[in-house]
Amino acid sequence: MSLRVVLADDQDLVRAGFRVILGTEPGIEVVGEAGDGAEALDLALRLRPDVVLMDVQMPRMSGLEATRQILAAGHGTRVVILTTFDREDYLFEALQAGASGFLLKNASPEDLVESVRVVARGDALLSPEVTRRVIARFSAAGKQRTRPPSLTDREFEVLVELAKGASNAEIAAALFLGETTVKTHVSRVLAKLGLRDRTHAVVFAYEHGIVTPGG
Repeated sequence: MSLRVVLADDQDLVRAGFRVILGTEPGIEVVGEAGDGAEALDLALRLRPDVVLMDVQMPRMSGLEATRQILAAGHGTRVVILTTFDREDYLFEALQAGASGFLLKNASPEDLVESVRVVARGDALLSPEVTRRVIARFSAAGKQRTRPPSLTDREFEVLVELAKGASNAEIAAALFLGETTVKTHVSRVLAKLGLRDRTHAVVFAYEHGIVTPGG
């Protein structure tokens, strides 16, 4: 079956471009388009698509509020936030609301298609450039970091690196580990903390003081 996608953006040209790109891909179908957050919410609840590509700043209802309500409905729809980095605080709020990741509006057609496929299969879309831009607002808590009791020291080190938006390769280099070992540690961190994916590991780290506002 085709992956069913709803496009939500108040710019007609953006939606048209995304529709053309996705419409040429086998196995992907654009089933609806919304020009504001309220319409996006209505379409998502009625059509129950696999993925919504959601702009943040839209009329009537923000993409953030629409995201919260869509995910609260529990229909299994995944949300990818579309952003131009106008407001980085919006991006972190979207993570807290349960969004599966971010996509830059100037992303390549290949990245757009991949984002739909990645989140539809239940994974998170954590583009390093997006994550680093968000996390740049935060500084490590240093000596005040508190390790969750369920994690080993090594697993906590991996969580700290995840909170910085590091890829597996970057974590391996920073901690002098093999990438296979890093993958194992990441899986254990997520399982022990009851986290859905790497995106929500970043949220967990922020909420528990592992990264804190740096001013």
